[in-house]
Amino acid sequence: MDFQSKKLINDPNDVVTEFIEGLVETYPGLQYLDGFPEVKVVLRADVSGGTYDKVAVISGGGSGHEPAHAGFVGEGMLTAAICGDVFASPPVDSILAGIRAVTGPSGCLLIVKNYTGDRLNFGLAAEQAKSEGYKVEMVIVGDDCALPPPRGIAGRRGLAGTILVHKVAGAAAASGLSLAEVAAEAKRASEMVGTMGVALSVCTLPGQVTPDRLGPGKMELGLGIHGEPGAAVADLQPVDIVVSHVLKQILSTETNYVHITRGSRVVLMINGLGATPLMELMIATGKAVPRLQLEHGLAVERVYTGSFMTSLDMAGFSITVMKADQTILNLLDAPTKAPNWPVGADGNHPPAKIPVPLPPSRTKKNEETLGRPQQLSPEGHILEIAIEAAATAIINLRDNLNELDGKVGDGDCGSTMSKGASAILEDIKKCYPLNDPAETVNEIGTSIRKVMGGTSGIIYDIFCKAAYAQLKANSQSGITALEWAGALEAAIDAVSKYGGAKAGYRTLLDALIPASAVLKEKLAAGEDPVQAFALSAEAAVAGAESTKNMQAQAGRSSYVSADILASVPDPGAVAAASWYKAAALAVKNKYQAS
Repeated sequence: MDFQSKKLINDPNDVVTEFIEGLVETYPGLQYLDGFPEVKVVLRADVSGGTYDKVAVISGGGSGHEPAHAGFVGEGMLTAAICGDVFASPPVDSILAGIRAVTGPSGCLLIVKNYTGDRLNFGLAAEQAKSEGYKVEMVIVGDDCALPPPRGIAGRRGLAGTILVHKVAGAAAASGLSLAEVAAEAKRASEMVGTMGVALSVCTLPGQVTPDRLGPGKMELGLGIHGEPGAAVADLQPVDIVVSHVLKQILSTETNYVHITRGSRVVLMINGLGATPLMELMIATGKAVPRLQLEHGLAVERVYTGSFMTSLDMAGFSITVMKADQTILNLLDAPTKAPNWPVGADGNHPPAKIPVPLPPSRTKKNEETLGRPQQLSPEGHILEIAIEAAATAIINLRDNLNELDGKVGDGDCGSTMSKGASAILEDIKKCYPLNDPAETVNEIGTSIRKVMGGTSGIIYDIFCKAAYAQLKANSQSGITALEWAGALEAAIDAVSKYGGAKAGYRTLLDALIPASAVLKEKLAAGEDPVQAFALSAEAAVAGAESTKNMQAQAGRSSYVSADILASVPDPGAVAAASWYKAAALAVKNKYQAS
């Protein structure tokens, strides 16, 4: 079913002139001829035809393919671009105006996509310019590989490969080559390039209805850049399969459109057709490069990914493969000020992958210090007992936590916390350096990060990393009770800083903040550290229970009504109080037993 399209435009008849006005406001190096609406020509602001001493390179065609062609005007690429109306060849007078504006004694090269209207209009303009004394050459680009030969007098359509020809010709002209030499480089490049497109939708012209020719779940292979039908309509396939098919078509030895054989050096261009997210284009690129290398035996020397020659709002992409020798590569790498040529697209390509950097505790220097010690110190043994008790308490509480969370959240608090606790119990047996409390706390964070998804995993990892940093900074030998209290306070501050929660927000901090306060108070008053730990645990439990009376201001509970929250304590606070209390009781029982 067709429906009226939505466009951010004014009068559909003014889209091209208003596009040009915006373009030159954006890029000060560009100008346009004051001949609207008949003459729509974008040109380099630093070039004047009477004095320009190099070959001018001119291209153009119907608009709607932006950034082509005007976005490629700039030193080292096009000297001028002639803009027709949307999908309509520019008139002869407009082409002539462009030639006269930028062509000096060295002459000009016209690069024309192979469409009948463009060939006729640019051809007539070239003949008229020659009659006026200008030196003019013309190269026609037909890089389409979608349709089988022969194509009669129409030939292959000009597609995104034309942009690579622009770059080759522009760089050749900028280097000072003669008109004949520039034309020869452009012609050679045009004969070495092949393109095929795939569309998920057809495009919508300004002011017209949106056609629905393809329908849901379909894609069109070889669709033209003006929305003209392609070679075939097929069911939508994963991009890996699509890329493989397109590359085989371009490199087919049956059509032999491009003479590329195994061992050849090539350039790859993945071109968005207007409505394709860059993410999808990059996915296509990531699949195309290894296929060219492994399946077709080609050396991929350069890769260009982006939107170069579009078709208004068409969803899809085209793939261009160009055979490249060192001369072609040098011309592609040559500098240009054309605003839409990709920056940094030269041959300097470091390895695509490098190893993930390891934290300092995992470097080779420290490798021997990590891992479970063969003999635990008394402090290491107590730390092990406390950790195991805390983790076991969470595992035993899994179903209760899920039940609480089902009333105020998404029902997975217990399962998530239990995963982290199980990982801790597994890792403590083999990789926790228990005689080093700071490093052990750091490793607990690592265990949690590996398995605990969602917000809880991040919060507890931050908690452990902040505690580790505090312990590491302040301890030279053994860690005192006051230093443990300082680590707890630092951990709470970090969670509050990055998570945004504070006391009274109905989170795990409502259990830990009271515990921290009591622990510091009791230690400052000279209380036995073990007893202070136990008393602070009672404060944690009371704090968790008090969350029943709090309105949630963080997490999913913030969307739940106050009536429901009033009957349920915060599951995260309950979990925090539980592991804290279990650790405190385990330490107390150990000291009482000894």
